[in-house]
Amino acid sequence: MDTNWFQRFERYLSGERQLSKHTVRNYLSELNRVDKLLDSSTTWLNLSREQLQSVLSKLHRKGLSPRSLSLTLSASKQFCEFLVREGAIEANPAISLHAPKQNKPLPKNMDLDSVTHLLEIEGDDPLSLRDKAIMELFYSSGLRLAELAALDISDIQFSERLVKVMGKGSKERIIPIGKMAISAIETWLVCRRAINCDSDALFVTNKGARLAHRSIQARLAKWGQEQALNMRVHPHKLRHSFATHMLESSADLRAVQELLGHANLSTTQIYTSLDFQHLAKVYDGAHPRATRAKKDKSE
Repeated sequence: MDTNWFQRFERYLSGERQLSKHTVRNYLSELNRVDKLLDSSTTWLNLSREQLQSVLSKLHRKGLSPRSLSLTLSASKQFCEFLVREGAIEANPAISLHAPKQNKPLPKNMDLDSVTHLLEIEGDDPLSLRDKAIMELFYSSGLRLAELAALDISDIQFSERLVKVMGKGSKERIIPIGKMAISAIETWLVCRRAINCDSDALFVTNKGARLAHRSIQARLAKWGQEQALNMRVHPHKLRHSFATHMLESSADLRAVQELLGHANLSTTQIYTSLDFQHLAKVYDGAHPRATRAKKDKSE
């Protein structure tokens, strides 16, 4: 390969694209990685889709991670697009290629002691009581941030301890609320009456405006620090903790799916990973053979 094209691409990335030196260096490193695996008769100027796919497959077999392969493919696509733009080739051979899917890291849940400590905030001022109600509701019902922020007072059915939620895709669902959360919401609403507020929003600022997503995130992070938790507290962490603790207690994946508002069970399976010890306990307690084996031993 004529290194002149790499140099021109480097100038393009640094000059026109204004990418950082680190990013440019990574792109060129990936291009050189591919270049070394091309046979002697192949260059970037006559590279076919099949040949590039073959190189990516070789890298995959050598143990290159999906994340690294994704970067390799991204660099190749952008370089080939640059060659098309410069008139060096007619079509981008990488355009329809896809890197292997990356495994999504599971969000870490808070254990029960950490959640309990977080919710034991001692402030009795309106903002503290509001924030306690917010965190209790997140953990009680596993709501998404957008779902909680959009709640109106009329969405809470206090006598039945239920909340009506508008989820993703405008799908409405009804979710139970725990006693602690209901109590915290009722306490907050007493304070809310003193705020001049025209809307029916459940959670508002001290000026009466509906509480924004970023404000909710910031308040949860603040309480995580004030309660000296060794982790960053955010809405999704409480949602995940709700789902994990529910599944550990009930082992009912379908019910948790409904509560979370997941369209596909596979999403819930990823979201609510069980540890092996709990799975073993559920198996020993529920499987007929496991039960019979224990009876046999006791006889």
